[in-house]
Amino acid sequence: MVIKRLLAPVVACLVCAAGVQAHAQVKVGVITSSTGPIALVGIPQKNTVDLLPREAGGLSIQYISLDDASDPTATASNFKKLLSEGVDAVIGPSGSPNAMGVIPFAADAKVPLLAPVGTAAVVLPMNEQKKWVFKTTQNDDLIAEALVEHMAKAGVKRLGFVGTADPYGDNWQKVVAGLVKDKGIELVASERFQRQDTSVTAQSIKLIAARPDAVLVAAPGSSSVMPQTTLFDQGFKGQMYQTHGAALPDFLKLGGRKVEGTILAASLMLVLDEVPDSHPSKQIAADYIKAYQDKYGNVPATFGANVYDAGLLLERAIPVAAKAGQPGTPEFRSALRDALEQTSELPATQGVYTMTPEDHSGFDERGRELITVKDGQWRLLK
Repeated sequence: MVIKRLLAPVVACLVCAAGVQAHAQVKVGVITSSTGPIALVGIPQKNTVDLLPREAGGLSIQYISLDDASDPTATASNFKKLLSEGVDAVIGPSGSPNAMGVIPFAADAKVPLLAPVGTAAVVLPMNEQKKWVFKTTQNDDLIAEALVEHMAKAGVKRLGFVGTADPYGDNWQKVVAGLVKDKGIELVASERFQRQDTSVTAQSIKLIAARPDAVLVAAPGSSSVMPQTTLFDQGFKGQMYQTHGAALPDFLKLGGRKVEGTILAASLMLVLDEVPDSHPSKQIAADYIKAYQDKYGNVPATFGANVYDAGLLLERAIPVAAKAGQPGTPEFRSALRDALEQTSELPATQGVYTMTPEDHSGFDERGRELITVKDGQWRLLK
């Protein structure tokens, strides 16, 4: 009996320590579209999960990865499943419409959402729901400003626009319409199409009839290719511009000679060898590309890097959040949101992040390069 009384406090401490250890793991959900219409975006994102940090500030990180097959309804189901499993944060989904649909769930559950999507509408305008969302791609206006500045210098006076009929295309049309007006460029035609469409002939005929000097395609992943190749086939000779949604190897493969001369603004990853060594993101991007190549045998699209950057943001924020509470608690998740919002000068693969309460994307000019397609390869536009 004496021995039992002496051992009781020891056992209690061990049980307590085991309980703390059991809760010392951060759970992060990941939703990607590794199948379906936007699989070219989602596959490198899903693959990148295995390259994300597994520890931060002494806490282990568990990733729960799900595929939504590019379907917003499936995204919502997956998000609810992750919440039921007690995740502390979610990375994803791959598509802009999918992300817009789950923002209310993230806000209601008070779980930070790191969205690797194109449209700035997930974080702008900022409100009580969107304060739980952090975007790991460049906002549309940062990319658009570079493109419109080039248009003005190149003498473009009449611009045609064709974009996806979803939040990605909607926000790009809105941003571009405002910017070109200030530069004395007339938006002479604006067309839309669905990502899953197999033809955009009607839209391209209308664009050509408007006699633009240049056309901007605003579409993510493989959907960025068809409008441009269709315009080429119909004899359009003007300058073609693309958004960072086209920044993937398959744009070059699928477009071939028909996308030669395209101009886009995107991250330094596309032209890493031409970027000065002094760029704060160059080595980080190079390390990510090497790790991805070593594991999968090919170069990742920048979409995968958006997920990798989400991991880097969490890696910095988790130790700060842990001071407020254990993983799995409302206190930890709230502190994690606050820590993400206070991120300052964090170099990552796409640029340097500095978040504020008003800016949950956090990129500046270090997060973009003007790039062209030359001889079937990405080249820094000089």
